[in-house]
Parts: sequence; structure tokens; C-alpha cells
Amino acid sequence: MQNTFTTTEDYAKQLDFQDPLRKFRSSFFIPENTIYLDGNSLGLLPREAEKTLLRAVNEWKTLGIYGWFEGEHPWWYYGENLGAKVAPLVGAEPKEVVATGTTTINLHSLVSTFYHPMGNRTKILADELDFPTDIYALKSQIKLNGLDPEEHLVLAPSNGRFLKEERIVELMTDEIALVMLPSALYRSGQLLNMAYLTNEAHKRDIPIGFDCCHSVGAVPHYFDDWGVDFAVWCSYKYLNSGPGGTAFLYINKKHFNRDPGLTGWFGYVKEKQFEMLLDFEHAKSAGGWQMSSSNILCSAPIEGALEVTIKAGITRIRKKSIKMTSYLIFS
Repeated sequence: MQNTFTTTEDYAKQLDFQDPLRKFRSSFFIPENTIYLDGNSLGLLPREAEKTLLRAVNEWKTLGIYGWFEGEHPWWYYGENLGAKVAPLVGAEPKEVVATGTTTINLHSLVSTFYHPMGNRTKILADELDFPTDIYALKSQIKLNGLDPEEHLVLAPSNGRFLKEERIVELMTDEIALVMLPSALYRSGQLLNMAYLTNEAHKRDIPIGFDCCHSVGAVPHYFDDWGVDFAVWCSYKYLNSGPGGTAFLYINKKHFNRDPGLTGWFGYVKEKQFEMLLDFEHAKSAGGWQMSSSNILCSAPIEGALEVTIKAGITRIRKKSIKMTSYLIFS
């Protein structure tokens, strides 16, 4: 996008006045005397998120245990319903997304599902600029398989800030059992070409997953069209769910029959969950990768926050993001 700017205050005010998303500023609580540029770490509180959180607190207060099956939005299916709500933002079908756990827990869950070293394929390909928690988790998963991370974790090199996607593809050798990459680099903002990388991984019969914490809510995604195998992301950055908000995971429907690598009661087939059987039968949806009961008070703000994002529209959000960044660079 080509933009011609000036740096006068009047021009900046004109841009604000012309902004089709300007009305959404009043949807957030903004600290006084603050120009807030930390949404990539913690989004501000949307007024709608406060409402849905207080509603959940009131349901707990007035319904007690009956809140799981009664109330405006019963808690029993809350994770699945939030997943369906966010699915259009990532180009997925409703059953392919669920709100559950935290980013790192979900990463462990999905890596343990897809990483099965055997024969010559024993290594995980990641990158040296990835957020450290992902690397910690990948090393842990390699160790759990009785292997040495020093040998079996391959990190694509960088120039200190950026990655070359062609170099990542070169490293997709016949020794790679899994590729796990970020969608966007938190150090530089580089947005990787997920469609290209997914296609190249699949040419080599390698499953590929992405950590999308720094892109979901700011950039359109098309997981199904791209053929991504799995993805994880948090909700407290661009989705504005609040500190420690429940995370999300995506798993392509073609993998619903895989056995989850980590299992727990809440991933059981919902209709049979209270039969309390000891043989695990996972739900054939992203919900099958849940482990623990939904954290309702950490999930409730997501519901209200998503209303703001959906109304604003992810395409318009992305367009504004590019224009604001261009203006900042120009200035």
C-alpha cells in the first residue's frame, strides 16, 4: 500500500476523522494521558468484555453449579462456542477451533499429537527468533521422546531480526518429523508466508503448525485454505481478553481421528462424558483436545471482546494497521 503523508497535527486529526473504525475507540477503557502501543502484549479492556465477565460472575453467584447447564450461555459448551465464534477470523470451520488452556499447554498438546519420531525422521524444525516458550516446549517434547534437543531440534538461522523463508524450506529435509513456526516474529513484526511454508512442508510429507499469538486479531488468516495442520494462539493480545485469558487451538478436521497426545476428561465425547468410563474416547472436533474444565472467568471476557473485533471486521483492522504503521514509519 502506497501512502503519501504529511506530519502536521491537522493532517493527523484529518486521518482520525476519516478513519472508518474511529467509533470503536470508545469501546475500550484507555488509561488517562496514555498513548497505548502495547496491544501486542496486552490489549486494553473492551467495555463489552467487562459486561460478559460480570455476567459470568453473576451466574456463579446466582446459579452455582447450575451455571454449567443453565444461564444465558451455559458453561458446559463455552470453549466450543467461543471457538466457533473466533473461527471466521482464522478461516476455519466452527468445530476446528476451541478456547482452552494456555498457549504453551496447547502447544504441548498438539506437538505431542503430531510429533512421532521414527526411522530417519526424528527432528523438529523451528527458528532461532521464535518466542522462547515455544522453544522450551519443543525441547521438552524431544526429551520426552528420549532424544537430545541439541541434535534433534533444528533452528532456522536469521540475520538477527528476520528469517528467509527459502532457507526454512531448505531445512525441510527427510530428517524432519515436524515443523513448528511463528506466524509473525515478535522481535521484528515479520509476517511469514504461512500458505507457502505449509505447501512446501506438505510436499515433503511433514506436518506443520504455527504459533499465531502475534497475528490473530490483527491479520486475516485462512487456515483451511492454506491446509495448516494445527495452530495455537493466546487471546490477551489483539483479541483483548485480559491478562491470562484462555487461549485457543486449531486442528484441521482431517486430523480429528488422530489420538490426542495429551488427554483429559473435558476432551471426552460430550454426550457420554458423565458415563465416567475409564477408556478415553475423544470428541471428533477441536474440543477433543481439551484437557481440563473450561476456566469460565478467564474465558468470559473473550465473548464480549470478540464482539468488538467482529463488528470492526478483520479486513478493515488489517487495512488500518498497515496505514498506521506506514504513517509511523513516515513520521
